[in-house]
Amino acid sequence: MEKSVEVGSVVFSRAGRDKGIFFLVVEVVDDVYVRLADGDVRRLEKPKLKKIKHLKNTGDVLTNIAEKLRQGAKVYDAEIFSALRRYNS
Repeated sequence: MEKSVEVGSVVFSRAGRDKGIFFLVVEVVDDVYVRLADGDVRRLEKPKLKKIKHLKNTGDVLTNIAEKLRQGAKVYDAEIFSALRRYNS
């Protein structure tokens, strides 16, 4: 059984136009949908709405960014992009 996704989880897209790209979960909408950002194409101003069943959870959580998102603090796209750089290389 895969770990459930939460804010700050690093996920891998398994389906759709963005197949093969790593994203950061910025919001859990409900049991079916999450909002994703990668800091490059999908920025925080317009995160991608995607079904959880089309994602693979890596099990990693970026705790520093997750904490900022939960507290409502300013998170920059550059932070997300640089944090995901090691996954997309």
